[in-house]
Amino acid sequence: MRVIDSHTEGEPTRVVIEGGPDLGGGSLQKRLSRLRDEHDDFRKTVILEPRGSDALVGALLCEPTDSSCAAGVSFFNNTGYLGMCGHGSIGVAVTLAHLGRIDHGVSKLETPVGVVAVDLIGDNTVRVENVPSYRHRKDVDVDVPGFGTMTGDIAWGGNWFFLIKGAPCPVDLTHERELTTAALAVMNALRDQGITGRDGGEIDHVEFFADPRSAGAHSRNFVLCPGGAYDRSPCGTGTSAKLACLAADGLLEPGTDWVQESVIGSRFTARYETLDDEQIVPSITGRAFICAESTLVQQAGDPFAEGIG
Repeated sequence: MRVIDSHTEGEPTRVVIEGGPDLGGGSLQKRLSRLRDEHDDFRKTVILEPRGSDALVGALLCEPTDSSCAAGVSFFNNTGYLGMCGHGSIGVAVTLAHLGRIDHGVSKLETPVGVVAVDLIGDNTVRVENVPSYRHRKDVDVDVPGFGTMTGDIAWGGNWFFLIKGAPCPVDLTHERELTTAALAVMNALRDQGITGRDGGEIDHVEFFADPRSAGAHSRNFVLCPGGAYDRSPCGTGTSAKLACLAADGLLEPGTDWVQESVIGSRFTARYETLDDEQIVPSITGRAFICAESTLVQQAGDPFAEGIG
């Protein structure tokens, strides 16, 4: 199985370019369902140790149903599958450029939740026009055991987020364990108390916000992803959800840059355009860099050929 690894502002992406399962035809949603139901061993092999890590996001390329798209892509991580992945889309774009499959300028990727446009601005800089995003509920209280009541907004940015203004401790790597513990507690409390996104959508990302540490940034965040790994990047779908909240509150005008800083200090520059009374169309700009081209091997008799866990 041939893969290309990259990182987007510190967050790793592994693109499978050869040797993945044949998912047949149909929509990306149907193919993602086949991947989930019939080929989960593939996900485990690509993502889990000893070949991967908890922070790694995988991307399986396939033929798009929309002929205007350069590729179809399904994203997955250490516990399951993602409808969309902002940092992963930037990584996929840089990988496709590395392979000579796209050039500078705008291309499209077809994902299970819709088509996203990727604009390769330079060799390593990409602007992603994300799927329409919106805030579902404002100022939702959740009783979090060990932490008391936490208040946040529920928003869609390609995945469901619970966005909390403030954090239980400083947002930096020295407090990563405390931040992770708190975010996991919030995630579990949301599930236990039946708090969901629209149509019962599971809220599987939690985002804390704090003041930025560097000049020119507007905010610093810590994002916990499904599976319990934190996002090293500022999180593309999470930043899209943040823009939706800012737009709904009248705190950010269309076309105005918002610089989101991650827990490790890396940055995305984001802006949005208004789609309708509820939804915005966010765009996220960040950098990705190729780290490795390799072949994943499953030797006969390997007890961990499908990963650990």
